[in-house]
Amino acid sequence: MSRPKAAVAVLTALGALAAGCATDQPAATTPSAAPATSVQGSGTGAQSRFFVQADFDAQLAMRSQTPEGPSDRPWEQAIAPKMTDTAQYKQDGPYHLCFSNAAVNNPWRQVGWKTMQAEVGLHEEIEKFTALDAEGKDDKQISDIAELQAKDCDALIVSPNTTATLTPAVTAACAKVPVIVFDRGVETNCPVTFIKPIGGYAFGADAAEFLAEKVPAGGKVLALRILPGVDVLETRWSAAKVIFDKSRLQVVGVEFTDGDAARTKSIVSDYIQRHGRIDGVWMDAGATAVAAVEAFEDAGLPVPPINGEDQQDFLQKWKDAGLTAVAPTYPTYQWRTPVIAALKILKGEEVPETWNLPQPKVTSENLPAYLKPNMPPLHYALCGCEDLPGFPETWGGRKS
Repeated sequence: MSRPKAAVAVLTALGALAAGCATDQPAATTPSAAPATSVQGSGTGAQSRFFVQADFDAQLAMRSQTPEGPSDRPWEQAIAPKMTDTAQYKQDGPYHLCFSNAAVNNPWRQVGWKTMQAEVGLHEEIEKFTALDAEGKDDKQISDIAELQAKDCDALIVSPNTTATLTPAVTAACAKVPVIVFDRGVETNCPVTFIKPIGGYAFGADAAEFLAEKVPAGGKVLALRILPGVDVLETRWSAAKVIFDKSRLQVVGVEFTDGDAARTKSIVSDYIQRHGRIDGVWMDAGATAVAAVEAFEDAGLPVPPINGEDQQDFLQKWKDAGLTAVAPTYPTYQWRTPVIAALKILKGEEVPETWNLPQPKVTSENLPAYLKPNMPPLHYALCGCEDLPGFPETWGGRKS
């Protein structure tokens, strides 16, 4: 039986990318390569080798499914969970939890890491919490995972730096300790649970569907991506490609920004000059959305429909400039769930094999609920951290 891989939100390759990233491929499944005759729509190119039709269909269907669990704690909810027995791991506390983190190299991961630490602090039964930061390096994370196995961890949480390279290390760890994987994927079913929001297909489709609705037929759309070959970003783009290919929009460019604001602004400015106008902007992550908006403002042009993410600087710009916008999310509240899952496993309680968390999107209607003026510009609204000790100061905010 196969289940989704634990994912990339926050990726080594992304450097300063503010979006968190998870893989969306089934754990034991190799992504289907796009056939040589793959249909190429209006400027979108060939389909990604990471595209899996069944996963695309499943994620889009999950967007309308009601999750199970407490309505006020989405990090404890699960969409269509298939539960797995954990009786073999049951033991008395107190517990030593260990965490192998890919990195804290962008704002999304920094918000998540603070949230995870605060969640740990809620549980007296956690006697010790040992975390190692791989600094975005596969070889260091492989070493970190081996080191943690020698520290008498009762459970090991892993956010893999990359998918294929970390799979052997995670597989080896599974033989010695219950493993919880979240945020990025591995190509094995051995972790007790894999925790993720719905995934990249849902993110990419939410943004592309918005543009297909808001941009007039024949309109010119610029697609901005971070880097090629990163599974969650590939699935975001591959979902958008499906939507755009069925639309009457013209994708006039698909450009990589490296998650750099200055480069993003330069690319958008170049396309404005080249085409005279751009009618919509699609982005696979929202970290540099404000830079894209500023390119239009600098050119003295109205900002076209655009997607960003739940980062505060974009939400504030959205409100101030009256943008036509949407913000798919990859909630940082997912960093609370692995700690909760680890304790359930060590107490012998069932957990979902694949723990699909709800993945809301910010719209013009609910924007006021997510815009938090007392939080810093790089804070992510869906942190699920408002009820945690130290909020908002620990997350860089100030009390209202």
